[in-house]
Amino acid sequence: MTHSDNDGLILPPRVAPVQTVILPISPDEAMLQEKLLPDAKEMAANLCRILGSQRAQVDMQFHMRPGDRFFFHLQRGVPLRLELGERERAEGVVRYVRRDTGERGDIARDAVVEKIPVLLEEIQKELLRRATEFRAANTVSVSSMDEFKDVLENRGGFLKAYFAGSREDEKTIKDATGATVRCFPLADETRGTCFYTGKKDARLAIFAKAY
Repeated sequence: MTHSDNDGLILPPRVAPVQTVILPISPDEAMLQEKLLPDAKEMAANLCRILGSQRAQVDMQFHMRPGDRFFFHLQRGVPLRLELGERERAEGVVRYVRRDTGERGDIARDAVVEKIPVLLEEIQKELLRRATEFRAANTVSVSSMDEFKDVLENRGGFLKAYFAGSREDEKTIKDATGATVRCFPLADETRGTCFYTGKKDARLAIFAKAY
């Protein structure tokens, strides 16, 4: 899947319910409750004013180990994780970790409101680039039923073909191959010969199997 890996979801920021999660981390309960948690809540409030309500949240699952808290949000595809520990507070920074690439680094605390939206937009563009390249690499044009079957059996993916068949024709194709029309690209106004019926002036269709 384009928006997942072996660890879970990878959500584009624009559709992610939570774009940024902030994790205050410390074995010192007093430091955690009196310093790090208030700082994290203030940071989340400032980000929400920029990103929108609830798009930045503070993780307060303090009964869990830090590694388990990280994985909790990684599985759910949260685009950006911010870690605030004693070192980060002392140095005036916050550690960020991107879900899409695993890249990590430090951002100055006073630059969070400016830098986080930029990082989220970079993630959005990277995921779009990755998805577009994946789709292109897994799309094959076919012009006959024999080609159609061969691609599905030996390669899979999306098939581009001109199609002017009836509902009955589409059902026959589905029964024979498992593939159906996924869409007719609106931006493509080209016409060609139907791969199945041989009719002229057929529209371009995208076929694929549903899993």
